[in-house]
Amino acid sequence: MFGAEVQRLIKAIQGNGYGHRDATIVLAAYRHGLRAAELIDHWEQIDFRTATLHVRRVKQGTPSTRPILGDELRALRWLQREQEPRSRFAFTSERGRPNDRAGRQGRQIVIQGSPHMLRHACGYALASRGHDTRALQAYLGHRNIQHTARYTELSPTWFKNFWRE
Repeated sequence: MFGAEVQRLIKAIQGNGYGHRDATIVLAAYRHGLRAAELIDHWEQIDFRTATLHVRRVKQGTPSTRPILGDELRALRWLQREQEPRSRFAFTSERGRPNDRAGRQGRQIVIQGSPHMLRHACGYALASRGHDTRALQAYLGHRNIQHTARYTELSPTWFKNFWRE
């Protein structure tokens, strides 16, 4: 499900003192193609009963609701259950305070590169799986399809079924 690089990043992050929180940030950012400022801010964005996430977009992007897969749902439940002190914010600082911006920790935990690389990794991974450019556009919340086209241009599966009957 993950690229090898994302798996290595999650494994490396799990070794720090806030590893579960940080690994969950990476998982959510990658799986949902989130910008740093779009990372899950409040617990109310997650419906644990229906296993769905409400994504609030920035840059005038289109908000969406999407399914949360089992491993991510378990990670979020564990994080909420173990959170001390309790907060309405999903990803809090080491002192239990909300961040001044939702993606602050996302920016801090990626040692080399940037959290935005997780968004790009999501786009390329979904394009490589053969997902339609319009579907990718909606998933990533792009208003302009030209921003999405870069992912499909490099996809090895782009022409895969052109001549299949």
